[in-house]
Amino acid sequence: MILETATACLMLVSAFLVLVIIRIPVAFALGLATVPVVLLELRLTPFIVLDRMFQSYNSFILLAVPFFLLAANLMNSGKVTDRLIELARVLTGWMPGGLGHVNVAVSMLFAGISGSSTADAAGIGKILIPAMQREGYDTRFAVAITACSSVMGVIIPPSILMIVWGGVMQVSVGALFLGGAVPGLMIGLALIGTVYGFAKVRGYPVNAVPNWAEFSAAWKGAALALLTPVFVIGGIVGGIVTPTESAIIAAGYALILGMFVYRTVRPRDLGFILYDTARFAAISLFAIGTATAFGWLLSFYNAPRMIVAMLTAWEFGPFGTALVIAALFLIFGLFIDAIPTIIILGTVLMPVAQAGGLDPIAFAIIGIVSLAFGLVTPPYGLCLLIASAIGGLNVVRVLREVAVILAPMLAILVLLAAFPDIILWLPRLLMPAAFP
Repeated sequence: MILETATACLMLVSAFLVLVIIRIPVAFALGLATVPVVLLELRLTPFIVLDRMFQSYNSFILLAVPFFLLAANLMNSGKVTDRLIELARVLTGWMPGGLGHVNVAVSMLFAGISGSSTADAAGIGKILIPAMQREGYDTRFAVAITACSSVMGVIIPPSILMIVWGGVMQVSVGALFLGGAVPGLMIGLALIGTVYGFAKVRGYPVNAVPNWAEFSAAWKGAALALLTPVFVIGGIVGGIVTPTESAIIAAGYALILGMFVYRTVRPRDLGFILYDTARFAAISLFAIGTATAFGWLLSFYNAPRMIVAMLTAWEFGPFGTALVIAALFLIFGLFIDAIPTIIILGTVLMPVAQAGGLDPIAFAIIGIVSLAFGLVTPPYGLCLLIASAIGGLNVVRVLREVAVILAPMLAILVLLAAFPDIILWLPRLLMPAAFP
């Protein structure tokens, strides 16, 4: 049997949705959804799909994913998070709602090291959510600000999502890192403003202004950790190392800090750290393979061409195209992990972005920021689930605070869609060769 485009696409999407609804993990659901189409289509064999999965793994750049996860786990196990929290405390803790500002500031600092929002939510949440509870902050607010600030982990460079995007879409990872810097800073400032508003309305405590000795000690304690993004981003942007090599450097540097400088990682801890890293890396990489097979089948049946023809016929223009792209990524991010969404939806919408006059770097950052918000929105909302579990609350009880905190963040997303030069300013300044 030779399936028509509409029939094949309907089978793929329907099978996937049914599997997700019955709580099959997304990575497995994407792979299983391809089975009926492959069995019915005379032009396909299971070996073709398996070959596409293998080709997705046969990528040097994707080796960066487990190494960045390893660097994040080593930093968390090495108590580097504690040093970053102390630095954030002297920088922002003296403002109204001090620990809320510390939460945001340390997420921005940790994002420049880990590249992972889930590592951010877990590592920072375990320390700051109980601390905020002890100082009289509403647990719902503590959970919500921890979850929402953790999304900066995949927006502020380095970012695992940017590495995956660069590998799949053949876009400069260095340019993506630079493109995420200004939007990440804007989101951080918006969160600080939101925390200030909560503090004034609810009368949250104000900590004492730190003296010079405390300020100096905090900087000295965190200085070595803060060199990590300098090595990673500087090496890539300067053309000295590849993204994969920079990830290896980050992991090696984190290991040296933990075992020999701070001496907070013991040899017996390495087994669990490596196991935990391998487990999360395997989940991410398996999702890349099954998502690639799913996306390839959509392309085989010309689904991207149909979508491009439909959207370009409406002539949205750059701003309208950017809004449509952001909306689609936001919707997909509600239900699916970011990495499979990049592979499936990103590859489909890339021609739409090109037809709408949207630069590939701007398209990527708008997509990644939109997907980042999916980490704190049910039913997927992995960072929200992690923070809620730490705070001992049901997710539903936190949704009002999350909605209030997300509102200015969404406004920034619209601003990025309207003025993509905000994204492109830094890459054009520091990497003009990436813009032919």
